[in-house]
Amino acid sequence: MPMHFIFSSEVELLFDFWRVHSPAGMAVSVLVVLLLAVLYESIKVGKVKLFHWSLLRLPPNHSLPLTEYTDQDSTNSEPALTNSDRTRWFLGHLGQSLMHVAQVVIGYFVMLAVMSYNTWVFLGVVLGSAIGYYLAYPLLSVG
Repeated sequence: MPMHFIFSSEVELLFDFWRVHSPAGMAVSVLVVLLLAVLYESIKVGKVKLFHWSLLRLPPNHSLPLTEYTDQDSTNSEPALTNSDRTRWFLGHLGQSLMHVAQVVIGYFVMLAVMSYNTWVFLGVVLGSAIGYYLAYPLLSVG
């Protein structure tokens, strides 16, 4: 395996069964890797949106969502968290965790594809990241 970037229509990507031996196969492989990079950027934005949504669903004045507030004394003036508040926080956190796992897995796949040192695959990842950023990041400012 070369340790420098090469222009070639032959490459083995990620798995034994993903062997490319033709320009058409390379074009399809670059498209798949491009879409993986777009998905990676989209998941990053989705995680931020879910985090923001989770924060908006918490009652005001709660910086620690899992803290138990059972006593209304002078040292703690915050209202008690209800079970539905804790459940909402837990489900939001679970969703964020699952999205993080998906982001890590897809990120490693994209990284390993680049480590094939095929210039076409590398350019597909760069273009996919640019397209994903262009399409997904404006969604952060919406609602």
